[in-house]
Amino acid sequence: MSANKSIGCTVNQCKHHDGSENYCTLTQINVSTHESNPTQIECTDCASFEKKSCCCSH
Repeated sequence: MSANKSIGCTVNQCKHHDGSENYCTLTQINVSTHESNPTQIECTDCASFEKKSCCCSH
């Protein structure tokens, strides 16, 4: 998948991170909240996040 320059992302641990640039590879993301009345950035989450799987064993 290629980088979507409309969605910036600095979470390298996400399965959808481009890997070479700080962009997401999804065409759309879902933003959610865990608060009834979100008022700060800390109240929101990227609901599209999926942990990147490890490709090697240690």
